[in-house]
This record gives sequence, C-alpha cells and structure tokens, in this order.
Amino acid sequence: MEIGRKFNQLKLEEYFFYIDNYKKYKDFNTLGLYRSILENEKLSLENKIEVREYAHKTFKKTFDFFQLKDVGTFKEVEHLGENLTKGDQDKIWEDIRKNQQRILEDKRIKHRNFGDYSKHNCGEENCPYNGIMIKQGSWFAESELHFKSDRSTRSPKIKSERVKKERRNKNQIITTDLDL
Repeated sequence: MEIGRKFNQLKLEEYFFYIDNYKKYKDFNTLGLYRSILENEKLSLENKIEVREYAHKTFKKTFDFFQLKDVGTFKEVEHLGENLTKGDQDKIWEDIRKNQQRILEDKRIKHRNFGDYSKHNCGEENCPYNGIMIKQGSWFAESELHFKSDRSTRSPKIKSERVKKERRNKNQIITTDLDL
C-alpha cells in the first residue's frame, strides 16, 4: 500500500496511525516524517512535540543516525520549541560532532559520502553548486564536516616536498663549502 499524501498535510491522528502501521506502506519515509513535523502548519507546537515523542518510540535509533544523514533536521526536531542561547547552540553542535564521530566508529564507516555530506550545501540560496554530488576528497567535501582525528591529505605531500628540497639544498651546501 501507499500513503499517497505528503506527511506535512496529515492531522495528528493520521500521524499516529501511519507510525503504528509503517510496515504496511512501501512509500513510508522516516526522514520525511521527521521533516514534516517541522513543516506541518496544521499542528500546534504541543502536537508537534507529541508526534515527535510518539515517533521516537518506534524510530529513535533511525532518528539518532540523522545526526550524520541530515544534521539540520535532527537539530531542529530534537530541540523543537526550545529557546536556545548562543552557548546552548554551541554545546549542541559540539555534542552532535562527538556523536557523529562515535556513530562513524561504531558502524565502522570510513567515509561520509551519504546524506547531506554527499551533496554540496553551502547555505547560500543562489549557489549554483547546491545539490550537486560531491567527490570525496574534493575541496567541496573537505569544507563541510571535520573531526579532530581527520588528517590533512596535503600534509604528507608538503612534508615530502620539503624533505626533497632540504636534500637538494644539503648537496648544494656541501659543494659550496668544498669550493671555498
């Protein structure tokens, strides 16, 4: 069966029904469900929080993975209705960064080429590159998500070139010393 409607057009009772029977619908999309909670104008803030909590009972593990797949949706849904200060937001982003790294290590994922990180999204509306798939290792991909454990791919090349230059200069210094 198919739902045949957008989630952001559902009423409160319909959300509960579709969450309870999600296995029957082949077009059920968990990410779409959580995004619709933010977009649905028919629901009050209390209803949105109620739907979020009800969805967490079934999809909490999937929702936690959204920290990697779609960070913006994760943050907005997780802190729905909260007034956050700048310090709170900094703490949230630091926690998300730590959780992302933990999830990558737990699942033994050695790349980030999925979800938001597989597409360019610089935040500018008129950017011609928005939505374009990104090749891992390109400067587009490297400019988005970083961990402290990440190592620069350019660093070994720079070190190698420096060592080569020093060896060359070493030979030149020896010959100039001998000429004197």
